[in-house]
Parts: sequence; structure tokens; C-alpha cells
Amino acid sequence: MTALAALQALAARAPLLRVPAGTRLFDAGQACPGFPVLLEGSVRVGLASPDGRQLELYRVEPGEICVVSATCLFAGRTSLAVGEARSETLLRLISPADFEQLCEQDPAVRRYVMGLLAERMAELFAFVEAVAFQRLDQRLATLLLARGPVLAQTHQQLADELGTVREIVTRLLRRFERDGLLRLGRERIELLDPEGLRSVSR
Repeated sequence: MTALAALQALAARAPLLRVPAGTRLFDAGQACPGFPVLLEGSVRVGLASPDGRQLELYRVEPGEICVVSATCLFAGRTSLAVGEARSETLLRLISPADFEQLCEQDPAVRRYVMGLLAERMAELFAFVEAVAFQRLDQRLATLLLARGPVLAQTHQQLADELGTVREIVTRLLRRFERDGLLRLGRERIELLDPEGLRSVSR
């Protein structure tokens, strides 16, 4: 049996959970409840500040793994981040004990999970590099291009993903609109000049 098949077989015996959008699946400072295997939906993983602002680190979609959950289980430590369902989400939750036992019994599973962790960590380092060294207008332009040509998102949602405040995002979006790069509507952003946005993102 392949590592992926072994992990899927274990997940098939785990409890099936269906949670509505906005459900907090794990929180910073808490023990990891288990290894989540997403079947439907999406989970946002991020850092939360005392004033309620959040910085999105990554999203977990079906077929992907959560770096925070896996590292917490491997290290036996509490979570450093927050996990929240972005939409109605269906998942199976492998218990910490079952996950640890499988990794000990089948080294191929451990290597498989560690390989996926390495891929996700590379993405996370790229994100940290962008936060540290790119201007906010560059990061916003890059995010818009990745989500275009039409986005059904609020300014607050974009601000949460970028780790900033809504007022700054609104100011930048209005500047982009004045420059003819996009058109703003109610919870709607239509990209008019992708090439112009790419020049901003560089």
C-alpha cells in the first residue's frame, strides 16, 4: 500500500465532520485536535493579533495538508496559528494517537507527509519574503492578479489576507481605479488592465 493510500485508509475510519463557514477549527495556544483531511471546502490558516486583525498564511484545500497541524503533531506542541473554515467544510479528523502510530509503523507515510510539508514551507517562505520586502501596493496587485479577472471580495477580506487594515487597502484600490487598472463595485472588483497591475507588482 502506498503512503497516500495508507493515510486515506486511516482517514476513512476517522470521524466525519461538517462545519459551517466561520467555524474555528483550532486556535493559537491550544493542543492540535488531530490531523485534518479535507474532503470539501476550504480552511484559512493565519496569525491573529490582540486587536482582532488576522494575517492569512495559507489556505488548505481538499487534497492538501495543514502545515500547522502536522508540525504540532510531530513536535507535540500547541498551535501557533488559527484555523478557520472559509466556507462550509467537510473533513475527517485523524486523532493524534492514530496519526503518530501510523507514522511510526510506516516510514513511507512519514516521508510522504514531510515531503508535502517541505512544499508548503517553500510557499510559506515565499509569502514571508513578500511581506518583508515587497511594498503593500505590489502585494495587493499580485493578489488581485491571482484572483482576477473579477473578484467577489470585500476590502476587509483583502486586508485580512495582506495583514493590514481596510483603510489602506481601500486607498490603494481607489488609486488603482483612478489609474484605470480596475473598477470597484459593491463587494466586486473588476480588473481592467492586468498588464498595468503586473507593472505595479514587479
